[in-house]
Amino acid sequence: MRAVRITRFGGPETLEPVEIADPVAGPGQQVFDVLAAGVNYADTHQTEDSYLAPQTLPLIPGGEVLVRGPDGTRLLGLCGSGGYAERVALDPRALFPVPDAVSDAQALTTLVQGATAWHLLRTSTHLAAGETVVVHAGAGGVGTIAVQLARRWGAGRVIATASSEQKRRLTLDLGADAAVDSNAEDLTAALREANGGHGVDVVLEMTGGRVFDQSLAALAPLGRLAVFGMASRTPPTPLVPASLMAHSTTVAGFWLVHLVRRPELLATAVTDLLELITDGTLRPVIGHTYPLADAALAHRALRDRSSVGKLVLDPRA
Repeated sequence: MRAVRITRFGGPETLEPVEIADPVAGPGQQVFDVLAAGVNYADTHQTEDSYLAPQTLPLIPGGEVLVRGPDGTRLLGLCGSGGYAERVALDPRALFPVPDAVSDAQALTTLVQGATAWHLLRTSTHLAAGETVVVHAGAGGVGTIAVQLARRWGAGRVIATASSEQKRRLTLDLGADAAVDSNAEDLTAALREANGGHGVDVVLEMTGGRVFDQSLAALAPLGRLAVFGMASRTPPTPLVPASLMAHSTTVAGFWLVHLVRRPELLATAVTDLLELITDGTLRPVIGHTYPLADAALAHRALRDRSSVGKLVLDPRA
């Protein structure tokens, strides 16, 4: 079968199309044909071995796939790794059926990025009606869904950040009340200004470095900041617990792996998101679909921030 594999850790240049043997099903698994594979920012860390879970070589990246079942139905599932391939071995009991009204690419928005957005707002920050939410990278895979969910769930004000005017217009079209340049020199001041001069209640943060630092400073008393990535590869300033006490602020972390260990939590989010897409309530934003062999281009688009929405690989192309 065709696959994209790495034999050394590094950036997009390490992603190499290869012909390899089909995967072998383990206990409780079946081998499925992959119809589409999701590309996520975590994949760029996976190829560098810079993510939370250590990786081993050789490695086929990709933790999210849509496959064809034996009866022809489309099924959605997580695979940890191995997704950038024509076939993958999965446990069918952990797969989600995809409604006919939902396209392959739309379905892939729900599993990693959609479930992340869902639980960041519901589980990590406990968004309450009337609160102000800041969604960093609002035009990205998580951000485009988080903006819409925050609006649907009663946020008083949704503030998105993005690096270009085009991306900021997209977030406004999705329901954000204000769009802030993520490159603003004083992001704290820009976020407070977008909230009428007041601190914000909730921040969804995945950049790290100064964005984390200045977002934390923008929180109102009792505000919550949820961390779900470090795209800049730059750690924030170490936290002093007394500073959290002084402002009654909360910093929470989120990693999707913990939903996999509690599958009922993952199922609740994915099922809800598929229903919202089916009835037209949620608008999935699909950025680009690449042939399998062009996985490196997809990774470059994520790394240089030129992409919007969900990026997908098509193993059939």
